[in-house]
Amino acid sequence: MRTTKQPYRSPLARLQPLSSDIEVIKRDGWQDEHILVVCETDQRLSEFERECIRRIGNRLYGLKPEVCDE
Repeated sequence: MRTTKQPYRSPLARLQPLSSDIEVIKRDGWQDEHILVVCETDQRLSEFERECIRRIGNRLYGLKPEVCDE
């Protein structure tokens, strides 16, 4: 009689987080902590809203430095 070998189960497996819905995390962050996480390319935003997000991000964190290939 042949039996298949059971794969090794790591004791750390129970510490791995469950898969979460990122939109739920964003909503909870806003509602609980007033932390807003927005992608400037989010299709739910109007062009005006995207530009506002872009300007706020640039003002708070600066422009991304350009890399020179020499």
